[in-house]
Amino acid sequence: MKDWTPYSWKKLKAAHQPKYPDQKILDNVLKQLRTYPPLVFSGEVELLKTQLKEAALNKRFILQGGDCAERFIDCTAENITNKIKIILQMSVILTYCARRPVIRLGRIAGQYAKPRSQYTENINNQEMYTYRGDGVNDFQPDQQKRMPDPNRLVKAYYHSVITHNYIRAMISGGFADLHHPYHWNLHSIEDHPEWAKYQQTVEHILDAINFTESFGGLKAESLGKIDFFTSHEGLLLDYEAALTRKNAENNLYYNLSTHMLWIGERTRQLDGAHVEYFSGIANPIGVKIGPSISSDELIDLCKKINPFNDPGKLVLISRMGAEKINDILPSLIQCLQKEKINVVWSCDPMHGNTMSIGQHKTRRFVNILSEIKSAFQIHKNLNSTLAGVHFELTGEDVTECIGGIQDVDLKDLGKNYTSYCDPRLNYTQSMEMAFSISQWLAKQ
Repeated sequence: MKDWTPYSWKKLKAAHQPKYPDQKILDNVLKQLRTYPPLVFSGEVELLKTQLKEAALNKRFILQGGDCAERFIDCTAENITNKIKIILQMSVILTYCARRPVIRLGRIAGQYAKPRSQYTENINNQEMYTYRGDGVNDFQPDQQKRMPDPNRLVKAYYHSVITHNYIRAMISGGFADLHHPYHWNLHSIEDHPEWAKYQQTVEHILDAINFTESFGGLKAESLGKIDFFTSHEGLLLDYEAALTRKNAENNLYYNLSTHMLWIGERTRQLDGAHVEYFSGIANPIGVKIGPSISSDELIDLCKKINPFNDPGKLVLISRMGAEKINDILPSLIQCLQKEKINVVWSCDPMHGNTMSIGQHKTRRFVNILSEIKSAFQIHKNLNSTLAGVHFELTGEDVTECIGGIQDVDLKDLGKNYTSYCDPRLNYTQSMEMAFSISQWLAKQ
């Protein structure tokens, strides 16, 4: 794009940006970040784009999942390992049952900021800044700690580096080797209702591997090598621009803080700074699509972000809610089909089904499941492809979403609610979701 630069967005209104008290400190931090090494490589970004293109053709399936908002205190070997374990386990179920490769795309190694409707909130009769993620301010209800701090951007960078490096080390070290899938077991997995089904699936896979290897048709070393990609919401534009680099070989700009970024429902304004920034980078871009969007707006948005209509470039992540998806999604799919606009469709069944009960946000498992099922049926009816799902989930036994086989009830919400922002599926609920999705995929 002729007039685009990594900073051309500054001419436009940037929604949901922190109000830093000292511009000089921010400028120094951004200058520092611009000198730091990238976290990923452009070749990895292009590989993901190729695989997303295949997903749109029903040759792969996208499993995108992780924390609502990462916390610095969770940047430990145990926590990172558990996040990778649940995604690996879910991907095994989907791959085996659906008979197609799964794109493993974590909400990890950069998800340190969240949009908030209000800049301030009242806590204990004190007005203070709203918590916007560890990359911006502290969760503790203290006026000084809640002040947006530019130095936290550097902390976010370092925690992202640590997470990326540990994930790479695990995978290159054979952690993902399909010969040893029980290494991925989370604590107390054998006590969960889904254990028997998962164990049966794993045993079938091991039998198939042993059978194929006995005929020399499968190289043992290939089973330990997988692709694992990272993603986060590209909310803090100063940070994202500072980690944008121009590739000397193709003269394209890449955001090298992660493989894929997405624009949230609250920052996808056509004339806004986020859409301007995202329109110029070569990464695959996700856009959250809620029930308020019109067909014309969606068409214009797609053309703005993906002006050359490149397959695999644009991922539309619908987040309608179980009660609205059947009334809204079909017309959006049809308008893009009519315009012959290339997109990769995914479904986020979490955000449209959020409700508040007392002091806690929560989601009903049955509503999450219902929205995904409706999305599969809608795409099938319209000869379209639902290429992926997008979850907020954790490998821990949290009690944040209601329902599922474990039967988390309203009275259980406070028992182990650890999210600073939105409620996540726990381990059992995630596994149950994977089995349900695999059944629908197998029928496609």
